[in-house]
Amino acid sequence: MNDSVRLMTKGESTGAIVWLRQDLRLRDNPALQAAAKQGGPIVPVYILCDAEEHEFPLGGASRWWLHRSLSELDVELRSHGSRLSVLHGPALDCLRDAVARTGASAVFWNRRYEPAAVARDLEVKKELRADGLVAESFNGALLHEPWEIQNGSGHPYRVYTPFKRRALEKLDPPAPTRAPTQWIAPRTWPKGVKLDELRLLPDVEWYDTMDEMWRPGEAGAQARLRAFAKKPLASYPKTRDRPDREGTSALSPHLHFGELSVRQVWHALSGKGAKLRDSTFAAELLWREFAHHLIYHFPRTVTEPLDRRFERFAWSRDDVHLQAWQRGRTGIPIVDAGMRQLWATGWMHNRVRMLVASFLVKNLRIHWLQGARWFWDTLVDADLPNNTMNWQWVAGSGADAAPYFRIFNPVTQSAKFDPVGEYVRRWVPELARLEAPHIHAPHEAPAELLHAAGVQIGATYPAPIVDLAESRRAALAAYQSL
Repeated sequence: MNDSVRLMTKGESTGAIVWLRQDLRLRDNPALQAAAKQGGPIVPVYILCDAEEHEFPLGGASRWWLHRSLSELDVELRSHGSRLSVLHGPALDCLRDAVARTGASAVFWNRRYEPAAVARDLEVKKELRADGLVAESFNGALLHEPWEIQNGSGHPYRVYTPFKRRALEKLDPPAPTRAPTQWIAPRTWPKGVKLDELRLLPDVEWYDTMDEMWRPGEAGAQARLRAFAKKPLASYPKTRDRPDREGTSALSPHLHFGELSVRQVWHALSGKGAKLRDSTFAAELLWREFAHHLIYHFPRTVTEPLDRRFERFAWSRDDVHLQAWQRGRTGIPIVDAGMRQLWATGWMHNRVRMLVASFLVKNLRIHWLQGARWFWDTLVDADLPNNTMNWQWVAGSGADAAPYFRIFNPVTQSAKFDPVGEYVRRWVPELARLEAPHIHAPHEAPAELLHAAGVQIGATYPAPIVDLAESRRAALAAYQSL
C-alpha cells in the first residue's frame, strides 16, 4: 500500500463519496479537494447512467474515450492506494447504495450544465440532503459560472463580444490546486462492476487510428498542454486555421472529459509573457464559456432554434445527400477530407468543421440537428454546449449567429487554408496525384490532368452532389424568405 494511504480508525470522519463525471482528474478537482478537506475516507466513483442523458447518450467515439480515460484514472488512483468504483444504473440509486456500503456522510461532485444533467443533479442533491447527508457541488469546469456573467439589465447574454468583454473584466482565476496527498481507504468499497462490463468499446474494433492519435487520461492531457504551451501564442491566429499543419491545441477532448481544467490551461499559458487576455486563444476559451452560458440559460436550444423564425425554415430531407456528407463522398474534396478525418480519428480541424457544417446546412439545406447528431456520435470531444452553439451559429438560428448570407465556398477556403493540398491529399488519397489548384476542385480540372493523375470523376471520385453556386443562390432565397 502507498505510504500516503492508511485505513480509517475508530472515531474518524466517515468520509465522502466523490462522484466523478466530466472531471476525470486528481489535480485541480474541487469536489476531490472538498472530500480531502473533510477528512476520512475518499471514495471515488463513476456512474454510467445513459438513460438519464435523455436525447444525448454518449456517442461511439465518446464511449471509446471514456473507457480509456476511466482505465487511466483507476491506474492513477491505485498508485495512491485508492481505486475507482465503477457503477451502472440510476445515479441516485447508485449513490445511496454506495453510501450504505461505505458509511460515507457526504457526497461531492462538480457541476455539469446540460439541461438533463442540471435537472438530475438538483433532484439528487435534494434527495441526498433529505437522507441526512452532506451533498455539495462545485465549479470544476469553467472560469465563470453561467449565472455570474450578466448584461446591464441582469439578463444572460445572447451576443458573444459583450459577453467576452464582461467575462474578461471579472476574470481572475485562482491557481490550480494539487491532488490530495493523504488518502484514507474505506473499510468497505461500493459494489461496482468491472469497466469492461459497461461495454463502452464496440465489438468491431474501428478505433485503431484513434488509439494511435490520442492519449486519453490526465497524464496525456498534461503532456498535450505542455506541448502547446511551448508554442508562441503570437503565431496561433495564423496556424490555427491551417488544417495541413498542427497549429491547434487539440485540448478539446481533454477539457470535455475534465482530464484538464480550464484554470490549468489558463495558468499554464499566462506565464509565457504574452498578453493572454488579448489573445485569440483566450477568445476561444471564452467562446467555450459562452456555449455553457447559453445552454444553461436557453436549455431548449439543444433541439430547437434559439431564433424562433427558423421553426418554419424549409429544411431538406434528402437522405442520399446526408449519407454522402457523412461518408465523405460529396465530391467536394475539403468537405470529404474533413468527414473522413472525423470518422478515422474522432476529431476534425476547427476551420474544416465550419466548412462541412456550412455545406450541410446551407448548400444542402439539411437541418443542423442532423449534423449535430452526427458530430455527437463521431467526435471524441462531443460536448453538448459547444456542439449545440456552433451548429446553430453556422445555421444562423442561434446566438450571435453567422449572418444568413455568409455561406463558405469550400473550394476557395480549401485553396486558402490548404494551399498545396496536403490535408486533402492525406484524407482523400484517390486525389493524391492531383496538384494544386486542381486538387481543390477536381471536377473542374482538364481531362488530361485527371487522366494523368488516375482520377475518373464519377468513378474513382464522385462528382459534386450539388452545384456550389446554384445551391448558394437557393440557400440565400430560402433564408431571405424568413
